[in-house]
Amino acid sequence: MTLRRTGSQTIGPFFNTALMRQGDNDLTHRKTGGAQAGGDIIELRGRVFDGDGAACSSVLVEIWQADAAGQYGDERDANFTGFGRTITDSDGCYTFTTVLPGAVPGKGNAWQAPHISLSLFSSGLLKRVTTRIYFPGEDSNAEDPVLTGITDEKARTTLIAKELTSGPPREFGFDVFLQGEKETAFFEL
Repeated sequence: MTLRRTGSQTIGPFFNTALMRQGDNDLTHRKTGGAQAGGDIIELRGRVFDGDGAACSSVLVEIWQADAAGQYGDERDANFTGFGRTITDSDGCYTFTTVLPGAVPGKGNAWQAPHISLSLFSSGLLKRVTTRIYFPGEDSNAEDPVLTGITDEKARTTLIAKELTSGPPREFGFDVFLQGEKETAFFEL
């Protein structure tokens, strides 16, 4: 008997048919006709790239965050979901409609700067990768225990979004590089 090697397939890409519903990328209800979430509505957009700088399509991008007042769970704005997901298109692009999050308490009552948590699931990734998105010009970035805990300044800067327009709505860009010279800082869970 001759054995033939075949390429391995770690997962998917089945995300768009198995895990997505229309409007999952709008955390504010603005586009679904429901009551709108409070706070500053923002558009978050970006692209996902592999280690060679090529755009990654069919990547499941998930975000979760506090509302504009810095609340999660049952305490959050009833018109704000706090969680969203979308799939990157053929150019690796993703977009979310959300609110600018408020600061949240962290470990030992140290305040965390406003941020959005982001996870990626993709073919070729055995485990999701997770990072955070911080916002430019936030004074509290300088004291955020997670952001300041990253000693490599270059890695730390990969977590700061770019303000694209002052709006309304304000638009922020956040590109994710999975590997390579521009690799985004990821966290172990």
